[in-house]
Amino acid sequence: MTTVPPARVAAALRLPEGARAVVRRRTMLVDGRPVELTDSWYPTGIAAGTALAEPGKIKGGAVTLLAGLGYTVHEAREEIEVRAATPEEAAELALPADAPVILLRRTCLTAEDVPFEASEMVMVPEGRRLRYRLTAG
Repeated sequence: MTTVPPARVAAALRLPEGARAVVRRRTMLVDGRPVELTDSWYPTGIAAGTALAEPGKIKGGAVTLLAGLGYTVHEAREEIEVRAATPEEAAELALPADAPVILLRRTCLTAEDVPFEASEMVMVPEGRRLRYRLTAG
């Protein structure tokens, strides 16, 4: 789906005001229970006309498709926040109103510092472990 992204996503992708982007929206399930809502945004110049702009699964996954287009992750910038679920998120994740959720925002950039994906993942906190490995260089 192509639409105007929220301002924070547009800024992460360095899009001009009012520019449209492709968004893929998914609900991740564990044992049939929704545990994560993921929105991944791509500039239309990269994603338009590809499987990224279509609903459904992508053969080989988005990472493989993007690599085939010349976009591989050199740097990922992440921000983690714990906050109350919005009413819509609580309903989609089958949580009580105002239940806590983990929000993970990720921006992927090429070695040339070109942002090509901005994702927002809203997760139930139960059963989640966030593990990071940072390498200087």
